[in-house]
Amino acid sequence: MFVLDSQIASEELDNGVVRKIKGYIDDLMLVELTWKAGQEGVLHHHPHRQCDYVVKGRFEVTLGGEKRALGPGDCFYVKADVPHGVKALEDGGVLLDIFTPMREDFIK
Repeated sequence: MFVLDSQIASEELDNGVVRKIKGYIDDLMLVELTWKAGQEGVLHHHPHRQCDYVVKGRFEVTLGGEKRALGPGDCFYVKADVPHGVKALEDGGVLLDIFTPMREDFIK
């Protein structure tokens, strides 16, 4: 499967973050999120396992009760049902979310 960024529609989430679903198969999904300073992905949990990669910007990440500041090239892993959240510390931050299995709730 090839995915061309120019052919993917983006959507603005309730918190103002812009989400682009880059592609998925049954057991894997890639999502790009673009953030402005102060925007938050509130603390939540889900049954999916997740890995996030910081493409650019700085983020405060809460994972299982621990907080860390992460920047470009850093990543974090989330086991199923572990509470986690993110706050953008600067404009133009980009995260890549990788989920297994894919997030059916993201597909309309």
